[in-house]
Amino acid sequence: MNVSKTCEYAIRAMIFIAQKSRNGDKISAKNIAAGIDAPVYFTGKILQALSNKGIVQSSKGPTGGFYLDEKSWHGSLADVILATDGSDFFTKCGLGLKQCSESHPCPIHDSYKKIRKETRNVLENARFETFVKNLDSNKTFLRSK
Repeated sequence: MNVSKTCEYAIRAMIFIAQKSRNGDKISAKNIAAGIDAPVYFTGKILQALSNKGIVQSSKGPTGGFYLDEKSWHGSLADVILATDGSDFFTKCGLGLKQCSESHPCPIHDSYKKIRKETRNVLENARFETFVKNLDSNKTFLRSK
């Protein structure tokens, strides 16, 4: 189960924004890209797409940038994955077979279904506020120094 490079950057960007904007600050795409060690243009495109889907908020102008509102602050990694990669991450066959289904299962269908369900549960409960708390206490890191 892999997410796309776009999704990886989106997740890192959302955690970074959550940490940096919790006091009402707005963060530029350039600062976000630098903070997550990602290409600026690509980061901007990802943030624009996330903003269009309501995952992150943005404002224009000299004091503009990206930030999380109350709803987004309580968002999860599952929200970001669904917004960037779609539902395939949570539904796709473990062997990549298009014909795999409940009525026509592949050899690993039942086992993989359990893994997908557990993974979705973990990702739905992985909240930005928890990541920020762990970053602030230096239990985790987002970018190598």
